[in-house]
Amino acid sequence: MAEKLNIETIKAPIAEYMELFEPRFRLSMKSKVALLDRITHYIVKRKGKQLRPMFVFLSAKLTGSVNDSTYNAASLIELLHTATLVHDDVVDDAAYRRGFFSLNALWKNKVAVLVGDYLLSKGLLLAIDNKEFQLLQIVSKAVREMSEGELLQMEKTRSLNIEESVYFDIIRMKTAVLIAACCAVGVASTGANEHQVELARKMGEKAGIAFQIKDDLFDFGLGSKIGKPTGIDIKEKKTTLPLIYALNRAKSGERKHIMNIVKSNSKNTKKVNEVIQFVMDSGGIEYSQKMMHQYTDEAMAILEEFEDSPAKTSLQQLIRYTIEREK
Repeated sequence: MAEKLNIETIKAPIAEYMELFEPRFRLSMKSKVALLDRITHYIVKRKGKQLRPMFVFLSAKLTGSVNDSTYNAASLIELLHTATLVHDDVVDDAAYRRGFFSLNALWKNKVAVLVGDYLLSKGLLLAIDNKEFQLLQIVSKAVREMSEGELLQMEKTRSLNIEESVYFDIIRMKTAVLIAACCAVGVASTGANEHQVELARKMGEKAGIAFQIKDDLFDFGLGSKIGKPTGIDIKEKKTTLPLIYALNRAKSGERKHIMNIVKSNSKNTKKVNEVIQFVMDSGGIEYSQKMMHQYTDEAMAILEEFEDSPAKTSLQQLIRYTIEREK
């Protein structure tokens, strides 16, 4: 049995940079307005595992040394990504994020939207003031695609008639482009050539797709600490890979029945459990696991094109961690 991966062990080659990054990131959000400072302090306090900065710093170490440009890259990613999360919570009317109250729940929508705008402007200015135009281009493209992905998902999920290719377009834009941008800006910050930057971007994209499929599987209790299906995605009428696979292989009558449950009875726990059982019986879980491992293997194959180093080993572990995590 493979040894369970530990974030602190994975972080080892970049631990000193991650420690220095925290105060620099806090400083990048600084404002003279007391309310903004209070809110940004709250944002920093509720930070998660910090996988994105880890991808940035480890990728930088693949092709060179961590420098000021790398810190700027990590801060730019975090500022622009946090801005999109704040705005997402307003759009989704979400009261919680990572177990904490969302900004809109505490300070209402108007303040949350303005804070998102502020973080976006701080990210843009950080890049411009430091003449980090290549990094800004990479991250801005990612933010544009994330917005397009959200809108594509809204457009397609109304009908629940999503083809697998469209699903992969959505998750590539919604989730994978950000991890791809982390890897690309990390490598770019060391002055690497365009080929290496593009290799890193592709590696991150493949890892990001696998990451999202793992999230899909959590809804069915796969690999989660809870160990039992939650059906949250189904209740929110999200069409994930296990469900798409099952629907595409169902007979017309059964397909219609399941789609009707998701559209009209998604709040009924008994009916949601029926959908979960349908997906499990249809092989949707096994297929999704197979696809998750396929994308992980493709990310690993790209990573092999970089020279061996402790950072490369940690990146291999980090990519594995994203599909072995329990939440």
